[in-house]
Amino acid sequence: MSARLALATDTSTRAASADTAARRMNSGSARSLLLTLLGEFVRPGGRAVWTATLVHAMGGIGITEKSVRQAIARAGASGWIEAHRVGRETCWSLTGHGRRIIDEGAQRVQSMSRNAPWDGRWLVVAISLPESHRPERIKLYRALSWAGFGNPMPGIWVNPHTEREEETHRVVEKLGLAAFTCAFAGSGLRFGLTDRQLVEKSWDLESVAAHYDSLLEQFGKLRPRSDDSVLFTHVKLVNAWQRVPFIDPGLPAALLPSRWRGREVAAKLESLREQWSGAAHARWGQLAGAAPVL
Repeated sequence: MSARLALATDTSTRAASADTAARRMNSGSARSLLLTLLGEFVRPGGRAVWTATLVHAMGGIGITEKSVRQAIARAGASGWIEAHRVGRETCWSLTGHGRRIIDEGAQRVQSMSRNAPWDGRWLVVAISLPESHRPERIKLYRALSWAGFGNPMPGIWVNPHTEREEETHRVVEKLGLAAFTCAFAGSGLRFGLTDRQLVEKSWDLESVAAHYDSLLEQFGKLRPRSDDSVLFTHVKLVNAWQRVPFIDPGLPAALLPSRWRGREVAAKLESLREQWSGAAHARWGQLAGAAPVL
């Protein structure tokens, strides 16, 4: 950090946050599964998708039809997708806003597999919000976690990915929190926390490693056979992988523990994804039928 502050850290809060994120990731919500389907199958080809196709695909993963239809309605109300009537049927296409959301998410997930060298600089955000801004605080913490920030001490957020300055700027401006924020980037000085100590106080890497192990245990031994089972398993794997950035900040190798297993597990999961992808997309094509290109 540019100015390392030797302040006490509430490590129990950090551990609780990691546990909460891990629990959230273990079972995809209807909203996150819908985004996975849209990003995996709808965005690449530009075709619309029938309501019935979404109900079938999400139903096979354990989402009730009512929840599926609610997720679709909310996505429409949020401006991610728009409805088109074709006879008695309804199909949905991505809006420009929806495509941007999916593309930004895909870029963040893809960055997890990169191992770019680190220049030793930190992006630091100091922010103190009054109690009246509690709703914004929750949104802020979620957005910063997604962007790879850690929280080593109250009000201080750090990130070794200084290239995410513009993304962070957009979050702060969108939430109207610029007046409560001080942000800067720089490298550490000779006093205060070392880079390694800062990592230890900012992220619970043991929980991250345990989560990777649980993903490998969950998917590593699966051998789906039927067309539907391949589709459902593939979607669950993609969905789980897309939510990894909420718990893994994607630290540069220079800041990771020796024998870090995260990238090894990620490579195995990516191999499974490629193995199931062809059959899953073929099954989706059968279900989607003659949905129009919009």
